[in-house]
Amino acid sequence: MPTISEKIQHIQQQLHSENHASTVSLLSQLNVADQARILSRLDARQQARILRQLNEPSLVYAFMPLGQQLNVAQHLSISELVPILDAMPSDDFVDIYKQFSPPLQLQLMSALSEESQQTLKDLAIYPEGTAGAMMSSSFVTLSPDLTMDEAIQALRVVAAGQETLYLIYIVDAEERLIGVISLRQIIQALPELSIAEVMQRDVISAQVTDDQEIVARALAYYDFIALPVVDAQQKLLGIVTYDDAMDIVEAETTEDILKSGAVTPLTEMSLKTAPILTLYQKRVFWLVILVFGSLLSGIGIAHFEEIIAAHIVLVFFLPLLVGSGGNAGSQSATLMVRALATGDVEFKDWFNLLSRESLVALCLGGTMAIAVSILGYIRGDIMVAVVLAISMLGIVLMGCLIGMSLPFILNKLKLDPASASAPLVTSICDATGVILYLFVASKLLF
Repeated sequence: MPTISEKIQHIQQQLHSENHASTVSLLSQLNVADQARILSRLDARQQARILRQLNEPSLVYAFMPLGQQLNVAQHLSISELVPILDAMPSDDFVDIYKQFSPPLQLQLMSALSEESQQTLKDLAIYPEGTAGAMMSSSFVTLSPDLTMDEAIQALRVVAAGQETLYLIYIVDAEERLIGVISLRQIIQALPELSIAEVMQRDVISAQVTDDQEIVARALAYYDFIALPVVDAQQKLLGIVTYDDAMDIVEAETTEDILKSGAVTPLTEMSLKTAPILTLYQKRVFWLVILVFGSLLSGIGIAHFEEIIAAHIVLVFFLPLLVGSGGNAGSQSATLMVRALATGDVEFKDWFNLLSRESLVALCLGGTMAIAVSILGYIRGDIMVAVVLAISMLGIVLMGCLIGMSLPFILNKLKLDPASASAPLVTSICDATGVILYLFVASKLLF
């Protein structure tokens, strides 16, 4: 069976030969996700050309990354783009619509179907990052008074175009969520039983204003395939499906990883296609800030010039000591950022974790102090070894406590703990490590 790379190569050969019929025929044999993946290797103009000829262009378009969707849309006319958007899942449709330029939005609004226009009015009003912004309006509701036979008949009518049929939500006359029932329960229950007799009344739901991370965690915690979203009056507004939650988790994890490297997230943009200027802008801010932060190390060295001049051997161990503090601090910061992100720890746990981290840091610092003191004795004398041992112990302890505490402080200030990036922690630990090392040396060697 040909690999994806071989299929891509074959499709590109067909494109060069202008054999579009063969290209479309080959793509149509694949899963829509694979079709989108293959199209992503082509330029936007070629993608648009092929998309026009596919049987289900909306499904393939929905699987494309948002940045790629925007590029392809530039090569489609309004009459070509509207049917694709109308057929997309409501949450995906709203996401892409929000990213279009205002002039294009105005053109589309008048051309979209009434259903799509209503979807925009219902979903586009919610702030990004909330349950309302990510929910889908494609869900099934039933009345609690229906029997199982009547429910099955009703589902046959409304099944087409729904994102999920496994869970059916039960609402009252005011559209308030009062229960949930699975398709399996409907099929297995006695035909004459009513939904009210079988449904589960204790429904786990999300508020429309909840943060998207909270919703994703709830889906993972309860192992649901979908989570209903309600307003303050418990009126059912939409659902968040498991695949949407996976996208959120991936996006949030990517954002945290980039922040941990002091890089501003590349929102909906590929590293392969991002402009050079954009990559520069995403990275320069923190690097410049950290440059000035590193000046503290230089100030510390300048303050202790005399002790360095008298014991030049101290310079040999300076990178080793400050690097160890930065490494230890980065480890602690990474552990705490992840624990805060998953909800494993909260701010109230800080004091307890501080004592635990202190014990771990002392063990780590003690082990490293023994190793570095041996090198100090070989390169210098017994006093140099003592200075190195004490400094290493103090620097590792301080690095671990800084790395552990900084995410808690940022979280308390309502900032993203991931901003306690490894470069930031390292810069702080470097400066404090230099001062501590040379201070200990000035007291013991003079």
